[in-house]
Amino acid sequence: MTSHRIALNFEDGVTRFIDCGAGEKVLDAAFRQRINLPMDCSDGVCGTCKCRAEAGSYDLGDDYIDEALTQDEAAQGLVLTCQMVPRADCVIAVPVPSTACKTGMAQFTATVAEVTALGDAAYELALDLPQAPPHFLPGQYVNIGVPGSAQHRSYSFSSAPGEQRIRFLIKQVPGGLMSRWLEGAAPGQPLQLTGPLGSFYLRDVARPLLLLAGGTGLAPFLSMLEVLARQPSGQPVHLIYGVTRDQDLVLVDRLQAYAERIPGFSFATCVADPQTTHSRQGYVTQHMPQEVLHGGAVDVYLCGPPPMVDAVQKHFQAAGLEPAHFHYEKFTPNAAAAAPALEAVA
Repeated sequence: MTSHRIALNFEDGVTRFIDCGAGEKVLDAAFRQRINLPMDCSDGVCGTCKCRAEAGSYDLGDDYIDEALTQDEAAQGLVLTCQMVPRADCVIAVPVPSTACKTGMAQFTATVAEVTALGDAAYELALDLPQAPPHFLPGQYVNIGVPGSAQHRSYSFSSAPGEQRIRFLIKQVPGGLMSRWLEGAAPGQPLQLTGPLGSFYLRDVARPLLLLAGGTGLAPFLSMLEVLARQPSGQPVHLIYGVTRDQDLVLVDRLQAYAERIPGFSFATCVADPQTTHSRQGYVTQHMPQEVLHGGAVDVYLCGPPPMVDAVQKHFQAAGLEPAHFHYEKFTPNAAAAAPALEAVA
């Protein structure tokens, strides 16, 4: 019998995956796998199990009352998990923390396959998995424990879900805890990972996409693009990749390869440094042509440092543009090994 994979994305950013059997209701499948989703009646009467379906197709039947879920709510993607029977893989936003459902982050071990220094800008870290690949949504991140310390750093997957070798694009931070460890990392060394986490992930593609990457904020888009290369959406996709210095432009050859693999995908790069030799000097907001905005009928995904996120939001406001959807993730560089901030929160 066919089963469907359901991603439960909790309010605190934790994502857990469950398998839902053919004809099985999501609430029952979650309980079977020891995740106690909110509920009181389980009969479609109280509305306590109300969540939002963000991706996938499903049946709700007609065994619930309007007071529990109105027609307007159902039209907006709200569901009762006690009545929801998936017809495909789904993503469900659960409006409570994972701890309230007696679950938490998954943990797994990986070993270093290779560490590639990309000049003085970033590292690409490749890890091999001794077990089945972890489930995650393209764009999500994990916490990676830094060996020899009690701390972790958070990094977005730059590889697609389902791969036995997972990859991360990590900013080189002088004196940074993870950066210093990566300088001497050797193949075979184990790392502890926790996750997946985050509400920044690729939704169903129903309209044109505008992807905005700042520095190593390129990482989650590499994961998304690999998914789009394998399952083309038919929608135009444009990525603008902005960095501070010329040498911060990394993995551009990979973007070019995606331009050849994904129908309708294009990209542009820009460098903020006034002394750049790059053909496009400035910030992403200065290199955003009207045609990629589609008059607001576009889904925008943005991953970059806080000033970039703020600048893009102000740019849209000043232009009177409201995208159909605007998903963003901020990350903050960590300046020193002892500092508590994450090197790249995604």
